[in-house]
Amino acid sequence: MQLFLSSLAQIMTPMILLYILLGVVMGLVFGAIPGLTGTMAIALCLPLTFGMDPTTAFALLIALYIGGISGGLVSAILINIPGTPSSVATTFDGAPMAKNGQAGKALGAGTFYSMIGNIFGIAVMIFVAPLLAQVALKFGVYEYTAVSLFALSLVSGLAGKSITKGLVSCAVGMLLGCFGAAPIDGYARFTFGISGLEAGFASVPALVGLYALKELLAEAKPTGKVKILNVDTHIKGLGFSKKEFITQIPNMFRSALIGAWIGILPGIGGATANIMAYGIAKKRSKYPEKFGTGIIDGVVASETANNATIGGAMIPLLTLGIPGDAVTAILLGTFTIHGLQPGPLFFSQNYDLIYTIFAAMVVASIVTFLVQFFGMRGFIKVLKLPKHILLPIVIVLCVVGSFGVNNRLFDAWVLIIFGLIGYAMSKFDYPLAPIILGFILGPITETYLRRGLQLSKGSFLPFLTRPISGVFIVLTVAFIALTVINGIRKSKRTEAKNV
Repeated sequence: MQLFLSSLAQIMTPMILLYILLGVVMGLVFGAIPGLTGTMAIALCLPLTFGMDPTTAFALLIALYIGGISGGLVSAILINIPGTPSSVATTFDGAPMAKNGQAGKALGAGTFYSMIGNIFGIAVMIFVAPLLAQVALKFGVYEYTAVSLFALSLVSGLAGKSITKGLVSCAVGMLLGCFGAAPIDGYARFTFGISGLEAGFASVPALVGLYALKELLAEAKPTGKVKILNVDTHIKGLGFSKKEFITQIPNMFRSALIGAWIGILPGIGGATANIMAYGIAKKRSKYPEKFGTGIIDGVVASETANNATIGGAMIPLLTLGIPGDAVTAILLGTFTIHGLQPGPLFFSQNYDLIYTIFAAMVVASIVTFLVQFFGMRGFIKVLKLPKHILLPIVIVLCVVGSFGVNNRLFDAWVLIIFGLIGYAMSKFDYPLAPIILGFILGPITETYLRRGLQLSKGSFLPFLTRPISGVFIVLTVAFIALTVINGIRKSKRTEAKNV
């Protein structure tokens, strides 16, 4: 504790605090603009850290990281477009809350529980990092396959009124994830002679297209009228009551645990954590039918989980030298630039820097909360802009952001293609959440499944007999069975009422 306090005192200098503030603000901007992610902000600012000392460099980059993840909730709530893939599930209830005149409550909850998720992930990282890293070492291809299958089983909780339409949406998402070079052997699939398809569909343009362009097309009605929402910018506190906070405690802790654990597992990340936490929150809720209509529970689950992944993702980086996501891969490069090598000996050899990183994450989390809290009323005023002015600006930013991911024009076409797919499916009442779940998790599941089958020489037995993977497969089967049973009971109750 004394070492942490001394590291905190080292961070609390005017220059480092200024860098943290600049990093947070820039991260929030990049996170809030659809297509521009926190990863892009860190990549752009990485050259600036070459001449800095390690403390200042990591303070800036970590502030960008935390601000970028937290910023995605702003556009997710206000215009129903996730600023980052980690905020996809925030749109499910955040946007309906804004349309119902509760934008302040949604933003307040998102901002507060983002900070809670950050602090929880950091606490996990500080107190149990070495232990959890050792557990994560036991995860191989069989375990990753089982976890991915369990996450895919959550599609039942995101399917809406029709489980059939939900499964079709998930299948469409998995099919779209198959385009491009196959994992393991690199065989080109569904390219149709188009060179741009060889790398598949990039996730950021795809997800932004499903929401941003779909939203624009849905609002493009030849009525000649401009719809301006009547928004009250006067917010008391964080917008939610003490009673609501108490009732959300189980949801908060459960979502934080999911986020921290998913963050530890390399390659899965916040895009999966927020959807998984949302699905489980809906399953465990006493009123699952209200999810998607605009309730605080969905925002709490999504924002707590995706921010808790930050601390989780740092654990394998610091203890094993293994990056948990794209951002920590860049941070690994920063360690190398400054002559440091994360790994098992890093904790014992660099205690001062380790706790300086911990302190910087805590300070950046608090600064992010303060910036979002005091800027909340300004954010809400965005809803007062006429849609014919706001949405074209958003689309331009989306196209620029999509192009900037890989600097190729093809990604702008991906934005359009996925926007049309999203619009067509929403017209026929097919939910978009399962598409996203299938698109993100499909390639991950395929990769680990094929690696596992190669390792077992085509046998599925190791997937079932290894303890951790076996448990997750049992949970998956139980989850699906429970969903089917609940569906049958629900249909019987409906039939009884109609008689």
